[in-house]
Amino acid sequence: MPPPRRRPGHRVLFLLLALLLPSPPPTRAPAPPGPAAALLQALGLPDVHRGALTPRPVPPVMWRLFRHRDPQEARVGPRRTPQGTTLRPCHVEELGVAGNIVRHIPDRGAPTRPPEPARAAGQCPEWTVVFDLSAVEPAERPSRARLELRFAAAEAPFGWELSITQAAEGDGAGAGPVLLRQAVPTLRTPVRAELLGAAWPRNASAPRSLRLALALRPRAPAACAHLAEASLLLVTLDPRLCHPLARPRREAEPAVGGSPGGACRTRRLYVSFREVGWHRWVIAPRGFLANYCQGQCALPAALSGPGGTAPLNHAVLRALMHAAAPGAGGLPCCVPARLSPISVLFFDNSDNVVLRHYEDMVVDECGCR
Repeated sequence: MPPPRRRPGHRVLFLLLALLLPSPPPTRAPAPPGPAAALLQALGLPDVHRGALTPRPVPPVMWRLFRHRDPQEARVGPRRTPQGTTLRPCHVEELGVAGNIVRHIPDRGAPTRPPEPARAAGQCPEWTVVFDLSAVEPAERPSRARLELRFAAAEAPFGWELSITQAAEGDGAGAGPVLLRQAVPTLRTPVRAELLGAAWPRNASAPRSLRLALALRPRAPAACAHLAEASLLLVTLDPRLCHPLARPRREAEPAVGGSPGGACRTRRLYVSFREVGWHRWVIAPRGFLANYCQGQCALPAALSGPGGTAPLNHAVLRALMHAAAPGAGGLPCCVPARLSPISVLFFDNSDNVVLRHYEDMVVDECGCR
C-alpha cells in the first residue's frame, strides 16, 4: 500500500516555481542563493518587499488590465473576452501596445510640493512632478508612457492649455524647451498626455528618474486650477520573457493526486501566496494552479492517457524497445507538453503597482517525451 500523499512544503513550492520562471539575467545584483531568491528575481525584486506597511490603493486601471489579461482570473470571474479569443503574447490589448510589464508610478514630488499661494488670473502656478523609474531594467523597451493628471478647478469657458517642460534639479522651474503642449477641453475627466517620444526617444531605455514642470493655463481669464494627483502609466516589453506563440489554456482540470504508478498525466498543484508569506505585497491572484507531471511512460501507458497528449513516435519506440529488452534503453519521461501563462499584480519596493505577465507558469498537459 503506498504511503499517504503529503502536501508539498514551502521549499518544494519555491523550487517548482524557480524551475518554471525564467532565469535571472547575469547583470542583476547578486541575491541570496536558493529557490526563493530565484523567484524574487523573476518578479523583478532583489529582496522581499520592504515598502510601506500600509500599501496605497490599487488604481482601477491596474485592476482592469489584470482581469483582462490573466487567464485564471478570466475563468473564475465573468468572461471579459469572447470565447475562443487568443490573447496575443507580449501585447497589452486594452492599451493597444506591445508589452508584458505595466507599472503605475505615483508622483514622488507631491509630498515636498509647497502650498500654492493665491494667484491672479493669468498667473497660474507651475508644478514639478517626479517619477522614480529606477526599477525599470535596461533590457526593457518602453512602448507607452502615459502621464495622467487630475485637477480641481471650476470649468473655463474656452478650455485650458497644458505645457510640459523638463524640470531642473532644485528649484523645479522649467529650464528646457517645451516637451509637449496640448489643448485640454475639460477638467471633469483625467488629463492624459503621452510622454514617449517627447520626454525621451521611443527607441531608448527609460531614464532613471523623470522630473517634469507642468503648467495649465486657461485660454480665457478664469480661476487657476489645482493639481490634485499625478501618475505615470509605463508599459515596457522585456523580450527575455516573450514567446512567439500564444497557448490558450484547455478547460480540462488536472487530476488530484494519484499514484505515481499510473499513466503519465497532469497532477494538481495549487500555489498559495499566503502560504509562502507573500500575500501582503502580491495583490492578485491569491494563488495559481502550477500543476506538475507524474506517471509512467511504459506500455501501455505510453500510448495514451487521460489528461495527456499523444506521445511522440520516438517515445512509443523507446517504450517498445524497453518492453522487448529492458536493458537496451531507458523509458521516455513524463514531462510538460503544454504550458500557459499567468499575470501577477504586486507592489515593488518603491510601492509602485506592477502588472507582470509570465509565460509557461501552468502545466496544462503532460506527455511522454
